[in-house]
Amino acid sequence: MQWSNGFRHIKILLVVLAAGIAAVSLYVSHSLTSDLKAEELNKMKVWAEAMRSLNSADENTDLNLVLAVLMGNEIIPVVVTDSRGTISTHRNIEIPQGSDSLAVLMQMVAKMRSDNHIIRIDMGEDDYIEVCYADSLLLRRLSYYPYIQLLVVLLFFFVCLVAIISSKRAEQNRVWVGLSKETAHQLGTPISSLMAWNEVLGEKYPDDELLREMSKDVSRLQTVAERFSKIGSKPEPTSEDLLELIDRVVDYFRRRTSDKVQFVCKFPKRPLEVRMNAPLIEWVFENLCKNAIDAMDGVGTITFVVTQDSDHAIVEVHDTGKGIAKSRFRTVFEPGYTTKKRGWGLGLSLAKRIMEQYHKGRIWVKSSEQGKGTTFRLELKK
Repeated sequence: MQWSNGFRHIKILLVVLAAGIAAVSLYVSHSLTSDLKAEELNKMKVWAEAMRSLNSADENTDLNLVLAVLMGNEIIPVVVTDSRGTISTHRNIEIPQGSDSLAVLMQMVAKMRSDNHIIRIDMGEDDYIEVCYADSLLLRRLSYYPYIQLLVVLLFFFVCLVAIISSKRAEQNRVWVGLSKETAHQLGTPISSLMAWNEVLGEKYPDDELLREMSKDVSRLQTVAERFSKIGSKPEPTSEDLLELIDRVVDYFRRRTSDKVQFVCKFPKRPLEVRMNAPLIEWVFENLCKNAIDAMDGVGTITFVVTQDSDHAIVEVHDTGKGIAKSRFRTVFEPGYTTKKRGWGLGLSLAKRIMEQYHKGRIWVKSSEQGKGTTFRLELKK
């Protein structure tokens, strides 16, 4: 719970930092853009006055300064029109090769007018010129910059968040792996002792039926310890008969549950060879059976239906239990999810990991109806 609260605080802090940086970045960029736009407007006013001076000049006018101002504009696109709308000159505008230059310029003038980028210069006697201009390339790039920067900031914080989540998951995985291996190690000594005592009792009472059942339970404990020892290690797959494995699971539960729980198996022609790690896959089916028995409150039917296609062996496990709400179909595989008063809620989470990470297969809730039962579907590569 402490880790959950701490991680929530980290996420909130990251969101606040991202929002703060984005807000400051947008404010600064907007200020720079506004200042540059005002500066370009002032330059165009000076440029327009230079055009007035050029158009009203006579033979005594010194045009050196006027021409210097006009030629000094090297970044702002500008088009000059007269009172009739005829284009008289333009500057800093590239006409695409093969295009109608007049049509391109008129289109740009219309865009400049719609943006209200016009400076009118009265020349007297109802004559005037209009200086139409557009934002410079630098200003346009600067206007896009805040959004690019915002995207980079969001991407950076997303990467940080993913890294934190991955690191925490890896840490949790190491804890679970260590706990599992330590459990297997701790079970090893008493299991060995039980096996030895069972051998001693077997020699003394060779025909005792209870000792044979005890031997099976001790072997069962050994299998459980072996499973725990394999967690975190890459399992070694071997070719096994999937139907025989399911038979073992069903036989185990038939002996240890009441007659009120019925098991039905619908199998294809034997054998059905699948490359798998048998102890781990057996663990998957055992978890499904345990959950089904709990969901049925110890009364009902568990049905195994096995089919195959060209690439996969398909197993559907159906129970007649309480069912699962559709909104919980994915949640049931999350660690910690459980509807029981006891238990850690790790069974289906481990089953999903065994199927998908260790065997490259799939497991999901195929269907469920509350009050009628649930069907899990599993696919294993043949």
